[in-house]
Amino acid sequence: MLFAGPPGVGKTTAALALAYEFFGDAYQANFLELNASDERGIDVVRGRIKEFARSVALAGGFKIIFLDEADALTKDAQNAMRRTMEKYSRVARFILSCNYSSKIIEPIQSRTALFRFRALNNEDIKARLKFIAEKESLKISEDAIDLIIEASEGDMRKAINMLQSSAALSKDITREVVASATSVVLPEKIAELINLAVEGRFAEARKLLRELMISYSISGEDLIMQIYREIMKMDMKEEIRVKLADIIGEYNFRLVEGSNEVLQMEALLAQIALLGKEIRT
Repeated sequence: MLFAGPPGVGKTTAALALAYEFFGDAYQANFLELNASDERGIDVVRGRIKEFARSVALAGGFKIIFLDEADALTKDAQNAMRRTMEKYSRVARFILSCNYSSKIIEPIQSRTALFRFRALNNEDIKARLKFIAEKESLKISEDAIDLIIEASEGDMRKAINMLQSSAALSKDITREVVASATSVVLPEKIAELINLAVEGRFAEARKLLRELMISYSISGEDLIMQIYREIMKMDMKEEIRVKLADIIGEYNFRLVEGSNEVLQMEALLAQIALLGKEIRT
């Protein structure tokens, strides 16, 4: 099987649950879990995977080999994996997990049943966060939950980690506690930053930007994604939204490539300021 989908939506959990359903308490003897991002070369396929695949199963007639982040495997390793899957199909089953199925070679895709996992919906994340908060005797406000949901973007693991970080600061969790604990800038602060730039008050926007990056200890990449989300909510002409999306994409690429964060974020604000008159009209 091939599990494909965004992080934090239950791919690894689904594989573990499947193994437990087949083998019960003895599942560990018949289940091998590897992370391809740690061991991504052909040696791991020729060594550990092949050695486990050809040994006799202790129960159930076959074993399960779970390869997490399989899209990190090199092409040579994937080709070696294809041959191993064919040769030991009678005694071993393979589950490959990845974020991008397009990075898995076609011969492997054709040998697997593809299951696409979607980002979790907001109601499911909210219900789980409330369940955890109740069990841990935490008091959490609705707007704090909404902030966690918006920042996690369908990633349950990230949402739970944000809740845990917030609980370390206070048992009474508010939006301010979440923002302080998880380096998520409050949406109204992002809106203020954008509006200052749009109104041509670049010096004030630059000052606020530096304050946000220092006080929230937020990276340029995280901040630019929050700016992008906020701009997509704003009321403006569609052609202006397209121009801004193009500009933000360019500056995000520069940050990923290692450019100076503060300089690039200030340049982004300058670009928004230059478009300010068009945005206002």
